[in-house]
Amino acid sequence: MTIMKSLFIKKIQIDWDRISADSYLRNIQALQHINEIVLEKPVTFFAGENGTGKSTLLEAVAVAYGFNPEGGSINYNFSTYDSHSELCDALTLSRGVAKRRWGYFLRAESFYNVATKEMEYTDINHPSMKLHQQSHGESFLTIIQKRLSDAGLYILDEPEAALSPQRQLSLLIQMKEAVTAGAQFIIVSHSPILLGYPEADIFSFDNGRLEKISYEETDSYQVTEMFINNRECLLKRLFDTSN
Repeated sequence: MTIMKSLFIKKIQIDWDRISADSYLRNIQALQHINEIVLEKPVTFFAGENGTGKSTLLEAVAVAYGFNPEGGSINYNFSTYDSHSELCDALTLSRGVAKRRWGYFLRAESFYNVATKEMEYTDINHPSMKLHQQSHGESFLTIIQKRLSDAGLYILDEPEAALSPQRQLSLLIQMKEAVTAGAQFIIVSHSPILLGYPEADIFSFDNGRLEKISYEETDSYQVTEMFINNRECLLKRLFDTSN
C-alpha cells in the first residue's frame, strides 16, 4: 500500500462561491487563489508568520472532518465560544481508503476548555486523565502520550506552545510511532524542532502565497540558525539604540 492510499485526508478543496463576498477570508493572501491543496505525506506542516491564515485553514479542516471546533477527540461535542470561520463550510475533503478509527484536534488556545470537558466525559470505563491537576506542559504531554499513539488523524495547532525543547523531541518520537501505526498529522508550527520531522511536507503561507518549501527554507530554521551562530552580534544590532 502506498503512502498516498493510507492517508485519511488526501486533498483539501476550497469552493470560493460558498464564501461571502465581504468575508475576511478573501483577504488572506496565501489562500486567495488556491482551489485545492494535495496532501502526499503522513506529516504535513503549515508554516509562516503570524496572521497568514495557517490556523484558520487548519481549524476549518478539523471542523470539516468532524472535530469539535475547540478541540478534543473525534467524539467531543461542546462549545464555549463559537469562533470558527465559514471556511469549513466551503471545504471538501477527499479522503483516502484509511478508515476513521481515531483522531484528535489539539489547540493550544482552547486546551483549558478541552481539559474541563475531559473530566465531564469520563466514566468508570474511561477514567479522567486529571489534566487540570498537571502543569500546562505536563497536561499537553499526557494528551500526546495517551491520545496520539494509534492509527488516526491528528490535527495540531502550535503544539510547541506548551512544550519545552525536550518535550518537543518527545512529541517527535510519538509522531514517528503513530505514523508507523498508520497515523496522519497536519500541524501548524513555528518550531524548528518539530518542523524537522523527516520527509514531512511543509507548506509556507509567507510572501502572500501558498507554496511547498524545504525545512531549511523556513523562517523558523533560518532565524534560529542565525541567532545560534551569531547571537552576540545579532543582539548587539537589535539593542543598538544609536541607529
